[in-house]
Amino acid sequence: MGTMNPSMDDFASMLEASLEANSMTEGSVVKGIVTAIEKDMAIIDVGLKTEGRVPLREFYVPGEDKKLKAGDEVDIFLERIENALGDAVLSRDKARREESWIKMEKVFEKEEPVKGQIVGRVKGGFTVDLGGVNAFLPGSQVDIRPVRDVGPLMNQDQPFMILKMDRPRGNIVVSRRAVLEESRAEQRAELVGQLAEGETREGIVKNITDYGAFVDLGGIDGLLHVTDMSWRRVSHPSQVLSVGDTVKVKVIRINSDTQRISLGMKQLMEDPWDAVTAKYQVGTRLTGTVTNIADYGAFIELEEGVEGLVHVSEMSWTKKNVHPGKIVSTSEQVDVEVLEVDEEKRRISLGIKQTQENPWDSFARDFPVGTIVKGEVRSITEFGLFIGLDGDIDGMAHLSDLSWDMSGEEALASYNKGDVVEAKILEVDTDKERISLGVKQLVKDTGLSAGSSTGRGKTVTCTVTEVNSGGIEVSFGDEGSETSAFIRKADLSRERTEQRPERFAVGDKVDARIVKVDSKTRKPHLSIKALEIAEEKEAVDQYGSTDAGASLGDILGAALKNSDE
Repeated sequence: MGTMNPSMDDFASMLEASLEANSMTEGSVVKGIVTAIEKDMAIIDVGLKTEGRVPLREFYVPGEDKKLKAGDEVDIFLERIENALGDAVLSRDKARREESWIKMEKVFEKEEPVKGQIVGRVKGGFTVDLGGVNAFLPGSQVDIRPVRDVGPLMNQDQPFMILKMDRPRGNIVVSRRAVLEESRAEQRAELVGQLAEGETREGIVKNITDYGAFVDLGGIDGLLHVTDMSWRRVSHPSQVLSVGDTVKVKVIRINSDTQRISLGMKQLMEDPWDAVTAKYQVGTRLTGTVTNIADYGAFIELEEGVEGLVHVSEMSWTKKNVHPGKIVSTSEQVDVEVLEVDEEKRRISLGIKQTQENPWDSFARDFPVGTIVKGEVRSITEFGLFIGLDGDIDGMAHLSDLSWDMSGEEALASYNKGDVVEAKILEVDTDKERISLGVKQLVKDTGLSAGSSTGRGKTVTCTVTEVNSGGIEVSFGDEGSETSAFIRKADLSRERTEQRPERFAVGDKVDARIVKVDSKTRKPHLSIKALEIAEEKEAVDQYGSTDAGASLGDILGAALKNSDE
């Protein structure tokens, strides 16, 4: 047992050394010595029991004439300690790639640019050689602006910024645009430092957009906003400028944080608003041009750089709730009156209708109260009719002024839009722009209201026009303006036995008393019974009381005798 221990210890130590060598060096870069050069192969000793063979071309570096010779020390990548032939598997290319990865990672951490060359085109971009390591350059990262031809940029040493590294997958994404933007930012900062707010510069129009123009001030762009091109309203920058124009501009503002430069052209011209207050007094009438139409009104140019607003409510006396575009059109010449000037807010309020006669005033002058007018029913509402009158204005006939005999609702239902009707003017209110009309006022009032001469309590002589089981239909009043009424069966007599409609015939004359007038229909309610009761009461009051011993027959007899005398 004693003689076996040393050999077992040797074996164990050898195995441990072998495992340690395998885990420490396989798959990594190690130092090696060139022991010999055989034809196109270099024999490399990396400290293992066997040597490895590496093609000489892997040691070739473009631009260098240095030749490999025996005794040179080299960094080499150990792929496997021993292959099937018992040789170590080595690679100089992989060693160089490993070295480059390590170098790239350090550059990536420091956010520094790295030199490389665009060497090929792939889907979505290009391949870049970073000195032994291939990277991907997306098409959007080639330049600040889209590049149509990348040919001149191929195989040229130039800086790139590493955007992303994925070592397990061997992916690197780079950007040339990031380097250009950084360089441009430094250049811009330097140029911005040479500018001062308020100074005047000359520049060239580089680009035009919907909101303004970009002007090159000699390596740096400034924005000339559309509102700063002219004191007058400019719908689109192309109305004033074209690409390539040389313009004189004023530096209005420099934003130190974003390094954006705002420019102006109108600031170099005289401000027309300086003389507005004196020039446009309230009440002044003048002619202007419609420049823009909005939902709330129209903008009128009074002179170059000075505009006023005609609010929709000041455009027409009669056209209400109408879009301004239906009253005026762009470029149209219109007469306006100055209503208000706000110099601080640079606003002028104008009116178009003030330059025309108020049709309500002229109507009140030409059509006094009591005048009969004719017009077409323009609309029917729940409270009356709107009737079109002279001057393109409307008058309203309230439902209570449509008929003496029918309820307002019934009378209203008898009209249709478009009907031509006559009406009498009842009132004209020019301030409130209201004209009150009446249709029923065209005919004589038939009747009957509690306070009228033919109202409640009045005795009338009627003519029977119809007899039916429920009562009798009668009419009374002057010829041509008769009023019809119905006497119910119960109101035909105070005596129940006499409450028979058949005792009356068409054409009979009967006296009856008006006991009520319907407030809605204005129709009277008649009663013979009420008249009899009233006459009896009157006789009793005049000739004594039955309590004094006189009979009803005596009283009535005395009353009749008195009337005969």
